[in-house]
Amino acid sequence: MMKVAFTIVLILLVFLAISSGAAKITLMQQDVDFFGKYGFSNPMLIAFGAIQVIGGILLPFRKTRFAGATVVAITFLVSLVLLLLDGNIPVSIATLVMTLLLGAVMKQSWRGSPREN
Repeated sequence: MMKVAFTIVLILLVFLAISSGAAKITLMQQDVDFFGKYGFSNPMLIAFGAIQVIGGILLPFRKTRFAGATVVAITFLVSLVLLLLDGNIPVSIATLVMTLLLGAVMKQSWRGSPREN
């Protein structure tokens, strides 16, 4: 049962990392406006999105899962700080939950639990 839950969480995190990164790479207006308020130029936003996509791509594979989760967690933490500064509490809570799930994935990956292997 834990393996199924872990797999579902992992799929969700991969989807969120890649879709969030893709929105930044394609310069979706909402992201341009939001991150622009905090000094992100378009090239910076594209780079930030590319880092999220790369992290999301690394997440499904056991050998790169820890690195992928770490990269995505760092980008989500940056977003979380900006969301809190913006006063967007509902999205901040969702981002915090996803970041905590990434932390759980990192812990599980670091430990190399037999349940996962």
